[in-house]
Amino acid sequence: MSDTTVYVAKKIITMNPRQPEATHLAVRDGRILAVGDLAWMQAWGEYQLDTRFADQVLMPGLVEGHCHLKEGGMWVFPYVGWFDRTGPDGRLWQGLQSMDAVVDAMKATADAWDAAGKPADEPLVVWGFDPIYFGQERMSVLHLDRASRTRPLVVCHSNGHLMNVNSRMMAMAGITRDTDIQGVVKFADGEPTGELQEPAAMFPVARRLGPSGSGLLAPMDDDGMRGFGAIACMRGVTTATDLVNQLADHDMQVLLGACERDDYNVRVVPAFKAFHGTWGAKDGVARIAQLSEQHGGKDKLRFGVVKMMLDGSIQGFSARLRWPGYFNGAPNGIWVTSPAQFEADFEAYHRAGLTIHVHTNGDEASLVAIDAIERVLARAPRTDHRHTLQHGQMIDAALFQRMAALGLCANLFANHVYYWGDQHAQMTMGPDRAARMDACASALAHGVPLAIHSDAPVTPLGPLFTAWCAVNRRTASGQVLGASECISVPQALHAITLGAAWTLKLDSEIGSLECGKRADLCIMEDDPLAIDPMALKDVRVWGTMLSGRVFEATSMRYSVG
Repeated sequence: MSDTTVYVAKKIITMNPRQPEATHLAVRDGRILAVGDLAWMQAWGEYQLDTRFADQVLMPGLVEGHCHLKEGGMWVFPYVGWFDRTGPDGRLWQGLQSMDAVVDAMKATADAWDAAGKPADEPLVVWGFDPIYFGQERMSVLHLDRASRTRPLVVCHSNGHLMNVNSRMMAMAGITRDTDIQGVVKFADGEPTGELQEPAAMFPVARRLGPSGSGLLAPMDDDGMRGFGAIACMRGVTTATDLVNQLADHDMQVLLGACERDDYNVRVVPAFKAFHGTWGAKDGVARIAQLSEQHGGKDKLRFGVVKMMLDGSIQGFSARLRWPGYFNGAPNGIWVTSPAQFEADFEAYHRAGLTIHVHTNGDEASLVAIDAIERVLARAPRTDHRHTLQHGQMIDAALFQRMAALGLCANLFANHVYYWGDQHAQMTMGPDRAARMDACASALAHGVPLAIHSDAPVTPLGPLFTAWCAVNRRTASGQVLGASECISVPQALHAITLGAAWTLKLDSEIGSLECGKRADLCIMEDDPLAIDPMALKDVRVWGTMLSGRVFEATSMRYSVG
């Protein structure tokens, strides 16, 4: 039996500009041997012909350059978001579009837990909530105490930067009117409202939740990894960046347990959490070096990316904005990391040769990051560093120009245009600034390497949907938000393949279908280059191939919890 398999397809989109399309692809030892027509395949000698994709379209496996493995594990908690959402088992969760509906859903679950005899001090955690869809109404203890006063309740916001808790949870966490932590929101009389903004404010709650965790703060587990793999397969994703990971012993045990299995279908790039952690910069550098030495060389688990964070969330009003600030007059946001500390830590990781991805939502945060990186590069020049600004939603032409000169990349949060575009125009930024948010066209025009992302579970994992957002810039209400920033379908497909791979320094292995690269495929029922661009989000994914192994989406569905 030959060790070479030749796959035939209706069309193969290679993302290789020197050979954009093909009909056949040869795979040997998990890598691409040849791309072209059947005659080119035959030149390599004996082979097995596999025709199962003869009526389908192949392209490189999709690369999600900014998500979180919690996309798979969050489903152990009830979902209470505004939009409908599909879990790893294929179940559709209906969105909840009123504050009363959210409270009623929590009360029903709390009552069911009481009836089942669950301990009264066991916290009920829900996720996906976002108050921006409810106008000026903010969730508080007054809402959550209607659901339960006896059981601790935790509502994790969709953005991962905020949570709400009831009075019972505040009592357990020791949060009172005397709590002096930035991000603990209070009523006019000084009593806490139960809204907690950013990690420092959420920490007293997170530490009391124990093994149950709280949303993105919850510990990783194998079920969550399986759930993530199922969702990734449904969405054509073969490489995913877990863009906040403490890389503690428990995390490593879970990652190794999944990624060393032959049947795991995702290559994972965990980004070391270099903010609000137990590791200082010096110790963080040593930890990454240790893990790279111990576990480097594995196909499905890669190290070398560091995650830093400057500000918060625009829709959560915790991002840092330049003048004139928030459109609705809200006070400026929070420095998750102080600018001075950011520069010092950035330099330590930079000098260690690591690739740093920086969370900057607001334009003030982007400016501070660019200024600091410019100073660091002047002190410690490094070619091809590929440091990346993540989200970068308000970066303008002048900042993109500076980024290009410094060799910086951008991974823009294109999904924001759909999920929060209307709210950005009406509440956070106003119509003029909202029209240039997530400015993909400007990034490309200034020569900044571009990726786009979902930030799952903040929004659902799905690079083809993200590409649709960047191409069409339609809000949830159907409005076009800044037509001048639309990019073409080929440009968007590049951003979710080679573009994202470039930011991870994996472009020599993945992102295009070329001889020598990993045999990673997204297998589709439709041709994304032949359909109406408005239908891009509806392209049907059959499954994936990772390093030569085929995974069918329907067989990967997995019930978490």
